[in-house]
Amino acid sequence: MTRDIPEISLQRLPVYLNYLKSLSGDENKYISSGAIAVALGMGEVLVRKDLAYTSSAGRPKVGYVRTELIAAIEEYLGCNAKKNAVLVGVGGLGRALLGYGGFANYGTDIVEAFDNDPAKIGTQVSGKKVYAVEELGAGIVRCNPTLAIVAVPAAAAQSVCDMLVKAGVKGILNFAPVQLKAEQGVVVRNIDVAANLAIIASML
Repeated sequence: MTRDIPEISLQRLPVYLNYLKSLSGDENKYISSGAIAVALGMGEVLVRKDLAYTSSAGRPKVGYVRTELIAAIEEYLGCNAKKNAVLVGVGGLGRALLGYGGFANYGTDIVEAFDNDPAKIGTQVSGKKVYAVEELGAGIVRCNPTLAIVAVPAAAAQSVCDMLVKAGVKGILNFAPVQLKAEQGVVVRNIDVAANLAIIASML
């Protein structure tokens, strides 16, 4: 379903979802696309078009039923379907990601972690056992993840990506400062935190 939506619209759906969940009380039973647009600093037409990709429909004069709109966005984003993920690279960023509880809001559970540091292998971080990178293939067979997070140095990132793809992982979130390449049918999202900060700084 999500393949029919422009990527930029898809990126905005979690923003709408987080905002809607922040509201409470009977006075927020209904909400219009205009109210969402004002709250988030967006155009009303843009918000309405984005929400039209979900199954929720606004009602004349009152807008959307907030709980129904939340449920529609969650369904579209697959939040209600549990997805296992693995993490490769248990450095500072990797440890922070393992301790982050927000993944559960989108139905994702990081079930295992992998690293090449002997001092980390066999330990637990935020309740997740750390395995050797050499065990990655066996680990993927064991926990059958749909997704993987790569948080290793740039020099090792492509080889880790190749291992993940070979083992059958179909979605990779890459935090290494390098553009990963994968075969057709595998979705890779590259996030260079430092580069994004530089972009923001250049706009000030």
